[in-house]
Amino acid sequence: MFTPAILVIGTTGQLATALAEQAGGRNLVCLGRPEVDFARPETLAAAMARVQPRLVINAAAYTAVDKAETDAEAAQQANATGPAELARLCALADIPLIHVSTDYVFDGSKGAPYLETDPANPIGVYGASKRAGEVAVLAACPKALVLRTSWVYGPYGKNFVLTMLNAAARLTQLRVVADQIGCPTSAPDLATAILAVVDRVLAGWHTDYAGLYHAAGTGWTSWHGLAEFAVAEAARYGRPQPPIAALATADWPTPVRRPADSRLDCSRLHHVFGVTLPHWQDAVRRTVARVMEDARQQAC
Repeated sequence: MFTPAILVIGTTGQLATALAEQAGGRNLVCLGRPEVDFARPETLAAAMARVQPRLVINAAAYTAVDKAETDAEAAQQANATGPAELARLCALADIPLIHVSTDYVFDGSKGAPYLETDPANPIGVYGASKRAGEVAVLAACPKALVLRTSWVYGPYGKNFVLTMLNAAARLTQLRVVADQIGCPTSAPDLATAILAVVDRVLAGWHTDYAGLYHAAGTGWTSWHGLAEFAVAEAARYGRPQPPIAALATADWPTPVRRPADSRLDCSRLHHVFGVTLPHWQDAVRRTVARVMEDARQQAC
């Protein structure tokens, strides 16, 4: 029996990988570059015509925050122009689009978790390109859902948690910024949440499904707190646990200022879809356990 496909834009990123792993009985078709490339809009139309999906998930993005400052055109193409064209095609096909965005659309000055109704004020090219993508997607597709997430990590790819685990294995001391706080989000947990939303949306569309949502791990911490917790978890498996010095943002300058407090209030996601992501500490425990198991199997 033919099951209409769910098209995922992206193949190698953390979220696309997690979506593919957790597809279950769903017919997920994951396409990425060079077959589907936001820099070549014609590839989007070709993919849509070939797959004829019943829903699209955009898990692709330009995520190099600092590099975007000198590569603004590429960031804009991947995060705004391309997704806008994808949204237009979804509107023509009358199908839903789930587009993933970021906490970096906020400047971090609120002092409390951000709601979807709070005004966006990005402080760098990356955040501005993602905000432009949100606006364009929602304007182009009546059945678009934009899910903002934050501090994404997982047991694969390049991310902060893996960087800290690798650094702790070879250095006698680490130094991590402690005055930026947010909601760490496991890529597998985010994928689970997205697929739960997909199932609800495909069971029957309601106009109140469209719009902005926040989808991040429950609870919050600083980069320093996240590093300490991850390294401590790895120590339970016999890994080194070097001390981690707490730095101020001023002591670790980067080309782009990061939001000091980008916590996201995810109440709307729970209210509309009944979806709440696990607590970030539980997710880190599972991530470290998988990393350790993968390392054990590779050593055998």
